[in-house]
Amino acid sequence: MDSKKELTKDMTKGQPAKLLLLFALPLMLGSLFQQLYTMVDTIIVGQGVGINALASLGAADWLNWMFVGFVTGLTQGFSIIFAQYYGAGDIKALRASIGNSIILTAISAVIFTVAGQLTIVPILRILDTPADIFAGAEQYLRVMIGGITVSLVYNFEAALLRALGDSRTPLMAMVTAAVVNVLLDLLFVLVFKWGIIGAASATIIAQGVSFVYCYVAIRKIDIVKLKKGDVVIHADMSRKLLFVGVPIVFQNTVISVGGMILQSVINSYGFLFVAGFTAANKLYGLLETAATSYGFAITTYTAQNLGAGDFKRIKRGMRSAVIMALITSVVISAVMLIFGRPILRLFISNETGQVEEVLGIAYHYLSIMSYFLAVLYALHTYRSALQGLGNTVIPMISGIAEFAMRTAAALLLPRLAGQEGVFYAEILAWTGAAAILVASYYINVNTLHKKFSNSY
Repeated sequence: MDSKKELTKDMTKGQPAKLLLLFALPLMLGSLFQQLYTMVDTIIVGQGVGINALASLGAADWLNWMFVGFVTGLTQGFSIIFAQYYGAGDIKALRASIGNSIILTAISAVIFTVAGQLTIVPILRILDTPADIFAGAEQYLRVMIGGITVSLVYNFEAALLRALGDSRTPLMAMVTAAVVNVLLDLLFVLVFKWGIIGAASATIIAQGVSFVYCYVAIRKIDIVKLKKGDVVIHADMSRKLLFVGVPIVFQNTVISVGGMILQSVINSYGFLFVAGFTAANKLYGLLETAATSYGFAITTYTAQNLGAGDFKRIKRGMRSAVIMALITSVVISAVMLIFGRPILRLFISNETGQVEEVLGIAYHYLSIMSYFLAVLYALHTYRSALQGLGNTVIPMISGIAEFAMRTAAALLLPRLAGQEGVFYAEILAWTGAAAILVASYYINVNTLHKKFSNSY
């Protein structure tokens, strides 16, 4: 396929470990910049507005994550189909899938926005959000969900670029957005005194910058320039896109519902405990950055090679991915255990004189997550490989297991061990999901290999 030369990375050829690493590194850098402006939001709010505002962000986290999960799940599902068609060299089908997904994305933007605005207050009440942080959490969510269309279109563009092997453009888009977000945070929160609303507004505007950056890059790729007849709904293509995308959305939704149940338990311990958990969770993104980046690389690599029918190459790449992921998890764990406390201190102001209590809660939770980080990295690696193989049902089932483990732990462990039990809910959720994914991957790849071999 000569037109492949226009694209950034054909992952059906070359040394798998090198391809995966070179693909993942820009994504890691992009994620780091994304985490940077998430952390800047938190630091500026925590230091500039106060611990109550920091706790408000924490109370909003899981509901916000649920809607982010809708967006990323849908676009990630679409990208799997894009990558498979690209790997197979079927440019006509690639363009048709992109055209269909544009319409589905527009419809989803309306649904997500309306549903989000209608459910913010009822869900915050169900979660027993403390009265002193309720208004702040609601304000933050109103702005974030109000801008969900911006997030959706950016994630769609980034997913398309990754499917075609381009991980550099999303990196540069994220770097640009991070700079914009930091500057706007300082302006909106510290100068204009807009508080939580200012921080949320800065994030949405920064995502808009990312969208524009990726759009300009996509316009230069001839292979995805659509014709008038491409941007239409075809029933079969739409079913194929949704068959892959909807289970990922459901998986993310179930995981976030479990997180909200956990959040309701955390809320019952008061705003200082919520603030400590929030500070640690803001570093969760840093813990997970390399895992999600490897995950995107593995999904693209697996999907392209599935399209090319090269199962031996899929297995080789997966072995390399597992080794890289586990080594990375050990390094990140060590860094967090050594430097976690001073980093956490950046998020916490001392206006109430209770900084040490909040810091103690935050570092204890961060330490526990760091000790078990390899489990999270295994979870991402095997989940992404299954999704690249076109199997989004097993990852969805793993999401249900994650929900069950997180919920059971959140409701039962505190009765046995008090507050200490809450810290292990996340670890048990990772473990339950990872056990299903690891076993399912090896069964799935061998079954597909045999099925493919017998068809020729």
